[in-house]
Amino acid sequence: MTTEPQYPSEGTRRHRPSPLVAVAARELLAAGVTSARVEAELLAAYVLGVPRGRLAIADGFTDEQLDRYRALVDRRARREPLQHLTGDAAFRHLELAVGPGVFVPRPETELLAGWGIEQARRAARPRPLVVDLCSGSGAIALSVAQEVPDARVVAVERSSAALAWLRRNAADRAAAGDRPIEVVEADVTDPDLLAGLVGQVDVLLCNPPYVPQAVAVPPEVAGHDPAEAVFGGADGLTVIRPVIERAATLLRPGGQLGVEHDDTHGAAVPELLAEDGRYTAISAHRDLAGRARFATASRRADHPAAGPAGTWQTDSS
Repeated sequence: MTTEPQYPSEGTRRHRPSPLVAVAARELLAAGVTSARVEAELLAAYVLGVPRGRLAIADGFTDEQLDRYRALVDRRARREPLQHLTGDAAFRHLELAVGPGVFVPRPETELLAGWGIEQARRAARPRPLVVDLCSGSGAIALSVAQEVPDARVVAVERSSAALAWLRRNAADRAAAGDRPIEVVEADVTDPDLLAGLVGQVDVLLCNPPYVPQAVAVPPEVAGHDPAEAVFGGADGLTVIRPVIERAATLLRPGGQLGVEHDDTHGAAVPELLAEDGRYTAISAHRDLAGRARFATASRRADHPAAGPAGTWQTDSS
């Protein structure tokens, strides 16, 4: 997590973190923040410029730091996302810049990214082509680029606000030594999406907007994540349907598709893949909490037109 170290002059009055963190945790818990203690500690570590694990032995808050800490806790109690307060989000081995206008990546999506990374490593050719649709902050694309350095990675995003964060993160990771990714501004529902890559993609990953429109979401999501990155139409499948259609065209024979979905779509998305007729080895995956999380499939090698539904199986991740 990004920190802002502060070095007060000698003689500055200090306030011990422990009792202040305890007060902040109670305030956050009362506001409905479930991981209140952890987040109170993370905010304290952020203000003090130390890792959370060293908070117990850190110097206390100066008066100025204490004011900043209390202000951040108050904002978090009003359900502003923690990642907006600190300016970054952890994802696998990355720290990504996030803020207003971009969806904050969730830990659950690390499972899809990890699956995609394994598929890219197993690809038949030395420089696999990996496409990340609805890339947002670039969490999936940049994880693949870091962990599969031989891969060519293409990240697609429509939102101009999200693209600014994506390009910033891509530039930061390239400067850090990761293989640069290619950023494409496009709508993933465009039937001609990535026309130059038809039949060439080894792995296609997508974390689309998938929450059904009528579903109530937490205040952090409702008030801060872009609605277009959260809601996927009345049934939550408005973006997933055209992604499945286009992916079958972009993937090479034997290419792999992974799509995250709402936990109510554990049967619906595999069924859509089966109904398409161009996929095989369709699997449903659950997250660590046992909730349906993403579906995967392999592009059939015989290039059939859409036809009779295939079969699919349930797997765990």
